[in-house]
Amino acid sequence: MEEDMDEGQTQKGCLECCIKCLGGIPYPSLIATILLYAGVALFCGCGHEALSGTVTILQNYFEVVRSPVDALDVFTMIDIIKYVIYGIASAFFVYGILLMVEGFFTSGAIKDLYGDFKITTCGRCVSAWFIMLTYIFMLAWLGVTAFTSLPVFIYFNIWNICQNATVLEGATLCLDPRQYGIVPINEAKTVCAGSEKFYKMCESNELDMTFHLFICALAGAGAAVIAMIHYLMVLSANWAYVKDACRMQKYEDIKSKEEQELHDIHSTRSKERLNAYT
Repeated sequence: MEEDMDEGQTQKGCLECCIKCLGGIPYPSLIATILLYAGVALFCGCGHEALSGTVTILQNYFEVVRSPVDALDVFTMIDIIKYVIYGIASAFFVYGILLMVEGFFTSGAIKDLYGDFKITTCGRCVSAWFIMLTYIFMLAWLGVTAFTSLPVFIYFNIWNICQNATVLEGATLCLDPRQYGIVPINEAKTVCAGSEKFYKMCESNELDMTFHLFICALAGAGAAVIAMIHYLMVLSANWAYVKDACRMQKYEDIKSKEEQELHDIHSTRSKERLNAYT
C-alpha cells in the first residue's frame, strides 16, 4: 500500500514538473521560429532548384552559353544568387535559435522556473538590439519577396505565351530573353511559336516545374516576412515586460533599503533604551 502511495506521489511529481517545464516555453517565439524556418527552407530549397531549372531552360532551348571569360553573365549571376541562398539558410538558422533563447530569458514564466532574477542594463540593450535587427531583416525580406516576384512574372508570361500559341492559330508569338536583360542586346536568342524548340519547351517538365518552384519560393519569402512581423510583436511585448520588470526591481530595491533602514533605526533605539535602563 505504501509502495503504491510512493509511486503515485512520484508520478504526480513528474507530471507537475512536466507541466511546469511546458509552462516555461515561450510559445509565441516558438511559433514564429517554426514559421521562419519553414519559410526560409521553402525559399532556399525551391529557389535553388528553380535557378538550376532556369539554367537548363536557357541552355537547352535558348542556346545561351556560359561566357568563357570571367564576365558577369546570367550564369554567373545565378551562381552568385545560389551562394547568397546558402548564406541566408545558415544565417537565419542561427538567428532563429538566438531569438528563441532571447524569448526564454525574457519570458515571464522563467521566474516560476528559476526564481527571481535581476534585469541588467545589458539585458535591456540586447532586447532593443534584437528589435532593431529584426526590423531590418523584415525590410530585407520584403525586398527579397519583391525580387522573387520578378521571375514569377517572367515565367507567367512564358507560360501564358505557350497557352495562347495553341489557341491563336497563325499568331506570331516569340520569346526574347533580351527583353528581361538575360542576354546582351546584340545576341538574338529568340524562340518563336511554330518552331520545334518552342513546342518542346512548352511541353517540357522543366518549364512547368521551374514556374511552380518560383511560386513556392515566393510563398516562402512571404512566410519569412510574416515570421519577422510575428517576431517584432513578440520582441516588443518582451521589451515591455523587461521594462516593467526593471521598474519593479527598482521599486523592490528601494523598498528593501527603506525597510532595512527602519529596522536599523528600531534596533538602535532598542539598544539605547536597554543601555539606559541598565
